[in-house]
Amino acid sequence: MLADIIKSKWRELVGTARIVWDELTVAELISSEGDAQKLANLIQERYEMTHEEAEKQVISFFERSRTL
Repeated sequence: MLADIIKSKWRELVGTARIVWDELTVAELISSEGDAQKLANLIQERYEMTHEEAEKQVISFFERSRTL
């Protein structure tokens, strides 16, 4: 399952995630543990977007990161 793959590689992906969502801190990204809902909640709050938009960004990032 994609979510499991991302969680297992999350520490490696934090740097890439930080580039995508530069308003989130490394500590926030690490604490999200690669959990899609936690990450979407952070993005929604920081970027003042709907939860649906944030989830779409997270899913897109996870899809792109599958092969990293």
